Amino acid sequence: NMQAYRVDGSLRQGKTNQEFCIDIVAENEDGAREKIYSNFGSRHGLKRRYVIINTIEQIDPSESTAPVVVSHFRNK
Repeated sequence: NMQAYRVDGSLRQGKTNQEFCIDIVAENEDGAREKIYSNFGSRHGLKRRYVIINTIEQIDPSESTAPVVVSHFRNK
C-alpha cells in the first residue's frame, strides 16, 4: 500500500547547505527516509550524515507534479 510523501530538508554541499523539497512514493515514513538517503547517496555521493531531513509529511498524490508520483498514481 504505497503513499505519496513530501520530504523537506537540506544537504551539505561544500561549505554551504542546499535546501530540498522532494515528492516520493513509499510504503511509510521510514521507507521515504531510506529512499531520500539512497537517492542522494547514489546521485551525489553523500554520506547519510550530510543529508538533514526536517519534515516528512504524507500528501495527496494529486497535489504533486513529481513524475514518479504522477506515474505511480496515474490509474488509481
